[in-house]
Amino acid sequence: MTATAPTSALLQVDAATVRFGQRTALDAVGLDVAAHEIVCLLGPSGSGKSTLLRAVAGLQPLDGGRVLLDGADQAGVPAHRRGVGLMFQDHQLFPQRDVGGNVAFGPRMHKAPREQRQRTVAELLDLVGLPGAQERQIGTLSGGEQQRVALARALAPEPRLLMLDEPLGQLDRGLRERLVVELRRLFGRLGTTVLAVTHDQGEAFALADRVVVMDGGRIAQSGSPLDVWQQPASEFVARFLGFDAIADATVSGAAAVTEWGKLPVPDGSPDGPCRLLVRPAGVRLTAAGSGLGCEVVARTFRGGRVAVLLRPERGPELEAECALREAPEEGARVGVTFAAEEVVVLAAGGN
Repeated sequence: MTATAPTSALLQVDAATVRFGQRTALDAVGLDVAAHEIVCLLGPSGSGKSTLLRAVAGLQPLDGGRVLLDGADQAGVPAHRRGVGLMFQDHQLFPQRDVGGNVAFGPRMHKAPREQRQRTVAELLDLVGLPGAQERQIGTLSGGEQQRVALARALAPEPRLLMLDEPLGQLDRGLRERLVVELRRLFGRLGTTVLAVTHDQGEAFALADRVVVMDGGRIAQSGSPLDVWQQPASEFVARFLGFDAIADATVSGAAAVTEWGKLPVPDGSPDGPCRLLVRPAGVRLTAAGSGLGCEVVARTFRGGRVAVLLRPERGPELEAECALREAPEEGARVGVTFAAEEVVVLAAGGN
């Protein structure tokens, strides 16, 4: 599958192929990233997302295909001459330099004036939650603090393409959530084009203009965060996003026959056999004795909401979401009805 972006692409990946022995890590991947676009790569371990990032950066040779930046083929161009900013999980900070020296490295190489370098360093350290840390030594920092410094250093030269591999992975949730908002605002202000890898779906959906889900070295789906969330392209994508209420179905008109009984489906759904996904928002709890009978087998608190796992009289388990005060107790008997707008018709046999 090829994931395309609007014209005027800054980055073009054309049939990129990487093999490690008998294993194909990238299988003729095509991906365009427009100037000023933020694209996040998602996928399970081994899906090829980090290999794709490294290939674009020039750190992983291609066995086939091309990488172009501003229309120029990057074959033979080393990583340090591609004009991209890099931040990978191992940080690669300069241990002999203090924090300020690390963050200022890129601007200094670009011969930015001293006052501008100092201002940039101070602004970026404040952004990543390390205000006033310019003189701290790298060896005194925790792993999470080193990750913040590496992020600031990658941002400092204002690269035309910023490459991030799990940029916020070691940070606590509160700081991570704040940084995602601040980063998106910062990238917009700087006009930065971003290609990032993350395992955190919430992080990707909050940061990205476009999400690219990878599976087995190929692109399984590409689209806006809203499109990917609301309309997974396959059962693989749906399950990767955490949706497990999937069953065989046969659609006819405005309804589908499933193991759960007859369910409403969105207008325009194609007739015939398929796999059917019901998102938690589409599972509506009612009084016992009405709708599909279910037993509450588990409750998971998620802030002010509760995820309720249900074992129906027939068919796979379902999940519903309730307000905290409305959540039934474990062991309770409830009824369930379904909302068509939260039902997704997947391709028959999709994976």
